[in-house]
Amino acid sequence: YHGAKVYADDDKRTYLGTIEDEFASDSVFNDFSSYGSEFSSTSIWNEFGTFGGQFSSHSPFNRFTSTPPLIVKNKKVIGRLTVSRFIAGAVDPNWLKSFFKY
Repeated sequence: YHGAKVYADDDKRTYLGTIEDEFASDSVFNDFSSYGSEFSSTSIWNEFGTFGGQFSSHSPFNRFTSTPPLIVKNKKVIGRLTVSRFIAGAVDPNWLKSFFKY
């Protein structure tokens, strides 16, 4: 998944960052980036934002959504960032974080 990009499954395909280590400037695991900060509106880690939390339809942490973020590499969807076990190609963001956060 290294280097893959994360996009919201919304009308705009909102860019939500890349899957890289916590030191990359646009990594979803960089606590200080627009895509990794728990306070950023474009972060999956913002539990009150459009793309985070357990109730947003575009959040990877909503177990019941059918529109979690897309994981895209080489212009192809290779999975979905979600805690749901009912989505094909599901990749748990917490599991993924263990590989990219030191």
